[in-house]
Amino acid sequence: MANIFQLPSSLPSEELFESLLKNDRVLIERIISTGQTTSPGEYYDQNQDEWVILLQGEAELSYEDNSRIKLVAGDYVFIPAHQKHRVDYTSITPPCIWLAVHCETS
Repeated sequence: MANIFQLPSSLPSEELFESLLKNDRVLIERIISTGQTTSPGEYYDQNQDEWVILLQGEAELSYEDNSRIKLVAGDYVFIPAHQKHRVDYTSITPPCIWLAVHCETS
């Protein structure tokens, strides 16, 4: 059995993506962020819908229309496929632990 809150013995300098379940239609992954953000001027533009919950830490997302959302532990958001978004902030202490569910749209 694994524990979603267990951190590696040393925190990575890059975001850590761990696939927990993957099949043809769904990917569930744990993401650990330690201050990483999306590169300036870039946005994620994913082919899949994404539902993500922040289990630990604090984060801030923004969208192409300049709207922003601040997240604290327990907050979740649904990001439809091709909704351009970026990560503008992730806390270092404590590190962010995300649970992301990516689903094919059809």
